Amino acid sequence: MKFLLSIEHPSWVHQFKYMIRELEKKGHNVKVVAINKDRDLELLDIFNIDYEIISDTSGKTIIDKGIIFLKTLIRIFQISKKFKPDIYIGRASPMMAINSFLFRKEHIIFEDTEHSTFCLFIAKLFTDVIITPNCFKNDLGRKQLRFNAYKENFYLHPDYFTPNPMVLSELNLSPGDKFFILRFVAWDAHHDIGQSGLSMDAKRKAVEEFSKYGRVLISSESPLPYEFERYRITISPEKIHDLLFFATLYLGEGGTMATESAILGTPSIYVSTLAGTMGNFIELEQKYGLMLSYKDQDKAIKKGIELIKKSDIKNEWKNKQEILMKDKIDPTGFMIGFIENYPESFHELKNMLDKE
Repeated sequence: MKFLLSIEHPSWVHQFKYMIRELEKKGHNVKVVAINKDRDLELLDIFNIDYEIISDTSGKTIIDKGIIFLKTLIRIFQISKKFKPDIYIGRASPMMAINSFLFRKEHIIFEDTEHSTFCLFIAKLFTDVIITPNCFKNDLGRKQLRFNAYKENFYLHPDYFTPNPMVLSELNLSPGDKFFILRFVAWDAHHDIGQSGLSMDAKRKAVEEFSKYGRVLISSESPLPYEFERYRITISPEKIHDLLFFATLYLGEGGTMATESAILGTPSIYVSTLAGTMGNFIELEQKYGLMLSYKDQDKAIKKGIELIKKSDIKNEWKNKQEILMKDKIDPTGFMIGFIENYPESFHELKNMLDKE
């Protein structure tokens, strides 16, 4: 079978890298199209995934994004006409959804971002199947299929991920060293417009306070002010999950990295005006106790200091993480079986759910 998949964010590379590899091992043809966003093209190169660029930028303003939407819609149409995919797969990409409708082909996606309203609106119109985590707060109607996994389980499931301690030596760290990862985002995604996280003063406070207890490392989508540059994480981007695994604490504006940290058993604090709006964060906090979400920056930093001071904090989180991992399925294996056997797989699962 021939599959067309779009990459529009670095996290999408991580999410689908193993699925692409396994599908190709089974003899399927997977064509990847990509929008240059942060370091997603670099990750595709690192993982030896062939791709075709459909836009050199994701845009900063609403007008930019509108122009890029039209441009990439046309590019995917041209590529589809030549490649002739059997199924469009990936995330809730409006350009992919519309093209699947135009070419009368199925579109099967995974989505976990409740506030991605435009993308979900288009998906409800043109996408055939929208797979979401069980904890997804929105009801998307008859096209929705829920399963017990998060996006981050696609690549952090133990069948695929084994932490490599060699990453520590690259940053002159030793096993057992206390270090803390701060994450700052650009707030330029379409679903981030109007949202915010840490102010500059709060960032300074976090760096200053956390530095009293260990080493601070910063991951940032945007250029860092000179005063923070010495804290920048300098490792290759595919090693970030190894670093998160060994970190003492994560605090940041990035929702994906907050979830990754929680799943890896690292205390995770999410700081954003979006706190409390997404089902996966609510479940990680209320059911598993692996994440703490705050809109109040000062409370978040204060909580971070409190956790840092606890000598057994990593063991406490690892015990919680083991419970989580026993609950969750392997979503990569699920998706492969689902799309290979579609539409029978959809009807079978729907019938099973209806009987429950």
